[in-house]
Amino acid sequence: MTAPNGENSTESSSSLATLAPLQAVLFDVDGTLCDSDPLHYYAFREMLLEIGYNCGVPVDEEWFIKTIAGKHNDDIASALFPDDQERGLKFCDEKEAMFRRLVKEQLKPIDGVYKVKKWIEDRGLKRAAVTNAPRLNAELIIEILGLKDFFDVVIIGSECERAKPSPDPYLKALELLKVSKEHTFIFEDSASGIKAGVAAGMPVVGLATRNPPHILMEAKPAFLIKDYEDSKLWAALEEIDTKSGATTTTV
Repeated sequence: MTAPNGENSTESSSSLATLAPLQAVLFDVDGTLCDSDPLHYYAFREMLLEIGYNCGVPVDEEWFIKTIAGKHNDDIASALFPDDQERGLKFCDEKEAMFRRLVKEQLKPIDGVYKVKKWIEDRGLKRAAVTNAPRLNAELIIEILGLKDFFDVVIIGSECERAKPSPDPYLKALELLKVSKEHTFIFEDSASGIKAGVAAGMPVVGLATRNPPHILMEAKPAFLIKDYEDSKLWAALEEIDTKSGATTTTV
């Protein structure tokens, strides 16, 4: 059976079955736990408009995906203000403050995230949030979503030697959780994050939340899903259960 993005769904499932017995699941935050990219885009667009960036023409979503999505603020600052990193970092700090105000009013979880949460909890798996977002943002999002007690640890890219797309944040998660990359997989929604997970030696399930599927596929995820209700994901998790000899499966 062929999935909408052209991959074979049976192969998709099998790519995770090799991880059995599963030890841990790692999650990105923005765009992976919640649909936050529209809020980031709105904040960047409005604040750049205020300072007359791009000759006063509002930036579009294509520009946002190419320049901003999934990247660390140090890299964003350099892209926006190549001749003034200090100004760029100050701008990013102010934008993050605006984003946090928006999050408190408008944040929505990705469909099915609590279903996956229960599947993970029922099997006693370890879990970490691994993100390039500032810690204030990540912890606020996790708290609003009611996932504060779910994650064993929250890894921040800027607190590692290198942020995503380097594998460092995901390798740090493995170290802190004391689990093996041979028995762990990742959920990610950006090309940068998928590249980081693949470089760390783990299969990555890509969420086509906002970023174009063809861009995500270039980063070589195990397979793509629309959200956590996607049948491809549950076929893969059921196969992990079967191979692990688990007595409980979720349909």
